[in-house]
Amino acid sequence: MQWITLTFRQLSTRQLYDLLRLRTNVFVVEQNCAYPELDGHDLHPETRHVLGYRDDKMTAYARLLPAGLTYPEMSIGRIVTAHTERGNGCGSELVKHALRQAQEVWPDAPITIGAQYHLRKFYRQHGFEEISEEYLEDGIPHIDMRRVGITTPA
Repeated sequence: MQWITLTFRQLSTRQLYDLLRLRTNVFVVEQNCAYPELDGHDLHPETRHVLGYRDDKMTAYARLLPAGLTYPEMSIGRIVTAHTERGNGCGSELVKHALRQAQEVWPDAPITIGAQYHLRKFYRQHGFEEISEEYLEDGIPHIDMRRVGITTPA
């Protein structure tokens, strides 16, 4: 995988199209969930977009949000891999890379995520702990999780 991390202003038109397409294909179409995908957070000057490419095709993405935008702590969201990448470790590679980028931009900052409930064990493997009860977000069970005491993942 090739990884690139950019602010909104640094994204090319093609990169923006590809990340919106990947997010929409998975979160809206595949998961059959109508929700406001374009929430304005992509535009924030401190937001970072983590783009993962395999063979010049974007197949992984995550969004790093500064503290105070969605949670009091910084957050990683819109964590997504194309269906062709599932089961091969790409998701873990994406989270590790996003954590490294978060550490670089916001050293030692705690990270809160709103994880889909069925993925809580996956996120526990990356140092996140559950901090809320299960709740519904756009009809999908979620749980808030936090990672404190950041160390750069291997």
